[in-house]
Amino acid sequence: MATKSVYQMSARQIIVLAFSSALIAVGAVALLYNFGRVWSTDTSPIAFAETAPLGISDPAQVSDEQNNIEVYKTISPGVAFINTTSYTQDFWGDVSEGKGNGSGSVIDTNGNIVTNYHVIEGAQKLTVSFGGDKTYPAKVIGGDPDTDLAVIRLENPPAGLTVVPLGDSDRLTVGQKVLAIGNPFGLDRTLTTGVISGLQRPIRARNGRPIDAAIQTDASINPGNSGGPLLDKYGRMIGINSQILSPAGGSVGVGFAVPVNIAKRIIPQLIRYGEVKRPKIGADLVSVAGLLDQGIRLPVDSGLVVRSVQPGTTAANAGLKGVSQDMSGNVRLGDVIMTIDGEKMNDMDDLYRYLDKKQIGDTIQLGVYRAGQTTTIPVKLLGTQPTRPTRRIQ
Repeated sequence: MATKSVYQMSARQIIVLAFSSALIAVGAVALLYNFGRVWSTDTSPIAFAETAPLGISDPAQVSDEQNNIEVYKTISPGVAFINTTSYTQDFWGDVSEGKGNGSGSVIDTNGNIVTNYHVIEGAQKLTVSFGGDKTYPAKVIGGDPDTDLAVIRLENPPAGLTVVPLGDSDRLTVGQKVLAIGNPFGLDRTLTTGVISGLQRPIRARNGRPIDAAIQTDASINPGNSGGPLLDKYGRMIGINSQILSPAGGSVGVGFAVPVNIAKRIIPQLIRYGEVKRPKIGADLVSVAGLLDQGIRLPVDSGLVVRSVQPGTTAANAGLKGVSQDMSGNVRLGDVIMTIDGEKMNDMDDLYRYLDKKQIGDTIQLGVYRAGQTTTIPVKLLGTQPTRPTRRIQ
C-alpha cells in the first residue's frame, strides 16, 4: 500500500511560523517618499480622448514653448486644489485640527475628481478650488489603498467644468515629453515639464501592496502634487502623480505616477461601489522563501505556505488545507501553492499581481504541493462583496 508522507515541524519551527507572516510583511520598502479589466455599467461620462482636446494645436506644428502654453491653458482649469481637514481628540478631550492638501483631476461633468488615496485618507472635511478664492465642498466617493487612488465628488458642481481627458498609458515611450500640473507646497496650478524617464517601475502603496508598471518622470513633483495629472503633449492624462524618490523629501528629478490605465480600470468601481471588487484566495499565506530565511526546514524551496483557510472562500472551496496539529502535538504542513495557471508564486507580490489581472468568477488552476506530491486543482475565484462606506465627509 502506498503511503503519503506528512511533513512535520519542530517546536522551534512552529513558533517561527506563527510569527513569520508578520515579520515578512514588514520587509524593506524602497525609499519612496509618499505625499502624505473591468468597466462597471455606470452612467458617468468619463472622457477617453484619442485626439488632442480643443485648444491644443498639433505639437508638430508649434514650438515646444507654445505647446506648453496651450496644454496648460486648456487643462489647468480642470486640475483641482484639494484641501483636507481632520480632527483628533486627546486624552483630555481637547480637539486638534490637522490640515493637508493635494491635487486632483476632474474626470466628468458630474464633479467626480480622481486623486491619490493618501491625499484624502483620514480626512473628515474636504474642499476643492480651481484657482481664486471660491471653494466647493466635496465628499469621498470611494478609495482604493492598494493602488493609492480615490474618487471625490463636488457636492454642488458648477456648470462648465473642464474635464481632463484620459489617455492610454500602454502606448508610452521613454523619452517622450510629459507635463505635470498640480499644487506643490500650496502653489496652485503649477506647471512643470520633463520626459518619461522609465516605464514598468515597481512602486508600493502605503499599505505595502505593489503598484506595477509605474511611470518614472523627471518633471518636478513635490508634496502637494499628489493626485494631480501627468499629461502628454496632447493634454491627455497618462498618469496620476503619486510618489518621489528623495532622501530629503524634496524633488530630485525621480518621480512616479500611477498609470492612467489602472485608474480607468478601477474608477467605475469606486464610483459605483465605493471600493474595488477583487478576487480573493481567502487563506492566510506566507512565502516559503521567507520561512527558509528564518531557518525553517521545508520540503520545497518556493511557493506560498497555507497557514489557515477562511470558510466560504476560494481556498475553502478548493479544499486547501492549512497547517494542523495532531494528537501528539506535532504540527503538520498542509498545502503549499506553487503555481497559479503555471506562473510561479514565489512571494505575496506574485499573488497580488496575478489576482489583479483576474476577475471574480474566473477559473484558475492552482498547482499545489500536498503530502509529498504536486497536484493541480481547478478553482473558481470568489471575492468579498464591497459595501459603500457609511462615513460621510461633512
